[in-house]
Parts: sequence; C-alpha cells; structure tokens
Amino acid sequence: MSNCSTCPSKNNCNTKADECGVVNNKRNSIKNIIGVMSGKGGVGKSTSTVLLANQLAAQGYKVGILDADITGPSIPKLLNMDGLRALSDGENIIPVTASNNIKVISLNLMIDDENDPVIWRGPMIGGVVKQFYSDVLWEELDYLLIDMPPGTGDVALTVMQSIPLTGIVMVSIPQNLVSMIVSKAINMSQKLNIPIIGVVENMSYVECPCCDEKIKIFSDDNGQDTNEFLAKHNLDLLGELPMSSEIINFSNNTASDISPKLKTIIDDITNKVIGFCEK
Repeated sequence: MSNCSTCPSKNNCNTKADECGVVNNKRNSIKNIIGVMSGKGGVGKSTSTVLLANQLAAQGYKVGILDADITGPSIPKLLNMDGLRALSDGENIIPVTASNNIKVISLNLMIDDENDPVIWRGPMIGGVVKQFYSDVLWEELDYLLIDMPPGTGDVALTVMQSIPLTGIVMVSIPQNLVSMIVSKAINMSQKLNIPIIGVVENMSYVECPCCDEKIKIFSDDNGQDTNEFLAKHNLDLLGELPMSSEIINFSNNTASDISPKLKTIIDDITNKVIGFCEK
C-alpha cells in the first residue's frame, strides 16, 4: 500500500507510483492545479479560464494556463497572443508569457498557421497534453489552470488520471440540455475522486441598460432551475456571469476598466477558488 503525494486522488492505493500513470513533473514547483471543465462546448469555458487567470495574476499570484483543448485551442486568441510562438531550449518547452505575466502553452503557439486543423487520434492528443504538463518549463507557479476540452472523452480522462488536480471549476449555462450534459462531467469527476470547487454559471442573464433588471433569457418554467441543479449534485455556485461584451474585453485585456458590478462578480469567483485551495 503506497501513499503517493502526486496521486490525483490523494488516496492510498495498491498501485506503485511508477506504474499508476501520474506524470512526473519534478522540474517545476506548482502549488495548485485547477481544471476548468464544461462537459459541453460553447458555454464560455475558455473565457472563464482567462477571467480567473487574469484576476489571480492581478492579486499577485504566479499563474500559468495549459490549453488542453488541442483540437480547438482558443487561449492565445483570448489573451491577444497573435504571432507569438513557444520555443525550446533543447530540453524544455518554454511557455509564452502574456502581457500580464501569465505563462501560457497552447498548440496554437507551436504551429505555423493557427487556422490549420489538428487531425490527430485520441492517444496522440493525450500524449501532447501530458507533455504540456511535464515538458514545459513552468518553474514556480501558485496556480496552473488547465483549460480542458468539452466532454468526458480521452483528454479529460488523461488530465484527471495523469495530473494531480487540486480541484475542478465547472462552467455551465442555465439551460436544461446543457445541465444534463454537465451532469455527466460532474459524475465523471466524482467517480475519479477529483473535488469540484464549484460551478460558474455563464450567460446567466442580460442586464437591462435602462433599469438594471436581470433578464434570464435561458429560463424554463418547466425545467430544473440552477438551485435545484446545484442541490442535486451537492455543489456550490461560484458566481453568475452576465451576457456582456465587457467580459470578452476584460478577458483579452483590451478593457482598461470594467464596471464595479462585474469586477465584484469576478473577484468573488476568484476568492472562492483561492479559499478552496488554501484549505
């Protein structure tokens, strides 16, 4: 019976440390690794990853983003990293540093044309994700955020079984079909003993510019509301993000200022993640 400190489940098991598939990453010192997962595409997972990374960096933490969405990488675009490329020193992959000191690795930072499709099979994609964790010179980080692809396929399984995650932030939108699919991702995390920090509900509402009323455009009187969904899975709501161009502007650092309301929401989400990791 071994107690491997790098085991994602943090539990005792009968598997030897060199046989369990956990990726060795001795060259780096990473305190917390947060997976950002959605279960379904198009719900704002990558945007939420960048929002969280930006706010962590603004609070003085050393932050990195691993873009594990190999076939649909979008982190470099959100961080205005067009034209930048990751390099190698012959032994390590050197991540690209964004303007706010966030270290980033993404397949789009390693190919000549970001519009070229990635036509690879699952095992090859999983191998690249492992390399992005083990072969990149992250050095010392307080937080490494992993932007995971949608769904519960090979890459999600690779990340959960091979990388010692501190926890997962689940991103969803208030729509019944999406809630059903996100439930699959939640159940996958729980079966693999990966703690879920909480849920970020994106596109939660539109705020009327005249009266500040919150309009729930995805609401369904006949369906399950957010509170019921959270209670069913025993999860915490980290925050509700509105449908707003302000969010996109803030995520890619083109906005010099954001409204106090939006800043409060993002601060609250970030502080809840920090609080979870510090326990």
